[in-house]
Amino acid sequence: MPLLYVTDLAYPARGRRYGDEDTFLTARLREHFPLALCHPLDAERLMPGFDAVIVRNSGPVLHYQEAYDSFRAAALAAGTRVYNPLTGRGDMAGKQYLLDLTAAGYPVIPTIDDPARLAELPQVPSYAVKPKQGADSIGLTFTAQPSGPAGEMLIQPRIDFAYEVSFYFVDDAFQYALHAPDPDRRWELTPYEPTGADLEFARTFVEWNTLRHGIQRVDACRAPSGELLLVELEDLNPYLSLDLVPPAVRDAFVTSLAGSLHSFLT
Repeated sequence: MPLLYVTDLAYPARGRRYGDEDTFLTARLREHFPLALCHPLDAERLMPGFDAVIVRNSGPVLHYQEAYDSFRAAALAAGTRVYNPLTGRGDMAGKQYLLDLTAAGYPVIPTIDDPARLAELPQVPSYAVKPKQGADSIGLTFTAQPSGPAGEMLIQPRIDFAYEVSFYFVDDAFQYALHAPDPDRRWELTPYEPTGADLEFARTFVEWNTLRHGIQRVDACRAPSGELLLVELEDLNPYLSLDLVPPAVRDAFVTSLAGSLHSFLT
């Protein structure tokens, strides 16, 4: 079953090498599937010639929103299989999930989208404010007095967290975890050995997302109180930092991914 592998090999990601990761992954996936690579702007035009599309390191769709929306609509209309499936409830659907999870009482950084509701957040000296349709920290600012129209910005308390940690899953199977010991250096990651409580936390969001197949990255921060709080549920095109894990873990990830794709396609 031929796959169309969507990637932007030249995207200048800070602290990440999209091209290297996707070169590695496609080389290994060719052991299981015939595939071809394409830029996200070409995905809609090329996808009719393939059995499925796998979206990988394609960069923030904010930079090509119209083309992505058109690709998504065309794939849904044609019944084209897309991996990750287009039913994701996390970043794939925008940032509304942060508001929904906050309202439902999940362990997430408290989030609102209306400055008039600031009293609902913990009182802190500074707040993080970012566009509701943003990505990759684009447009992120910090201010003591958030302002602006309701519904356009996400507002969160600026938390003095100890570190960030990411949990990587294929389908519902945990693969590995990495953490950034220095909060100011998000992409300087080292292997992390999660506790049972850590994995229970991460699985909460994987289960909430209800994706039967796909790659998910659960990003969290360790709050001053010691608890983990969700930062982001990346289910569209999560960067995997595979170059930072041991070879045996990398091999196991590829095996899990190939198995997930086989199951998804049959």
